[in-house]
Amino acid sequence: MKYIVETEKTVKQAVFDLQEAVKKHNFGILHIHNLKETLRKKGVDFPNECQILEICNPQKAKEVLTDDMSMNMVLPCRISVYSEEGKTKIGMIKPKALLEVLSNSESLMKVAEEVEAITMEMIKEAK
Repeated sequence: MKYIVETEKTVKQAVFDLQEAVKKHNFGILHIHNLKETLRKKGVDFPNECQILEICNPQKAKEVLTDDMSMNMVLPCRISVYSEEGKTKIGMIKPKALLEVLSNSESLMKVAEEVEAITMEMIKEAK
């Protein structure tokens, strides 16, 4: 269900490169959550870097929501860039695996397959 790759890049550089890949593939970045910074502001010392990018392709989102409005609970797509045990990783939950748990819609599975292929390519380009 998880798709995770390691990179030699820093978290900061991988996030920058991922942002470029997202734009290249006609997705938009809705928000970037800096988990370490957010926790620090709440008084929690968290050692790992972790930035979570919420990304969306409006046309794909419309297809999904038109078919099943309850899928709004798993949108937008999220790609995380984080440090763990001294290594930088980029990962996501695979859309197809997530959809298999939530729906049996063939049309949604087609969209999930397309989005999964594109997001995996974005991660590969950012790696």
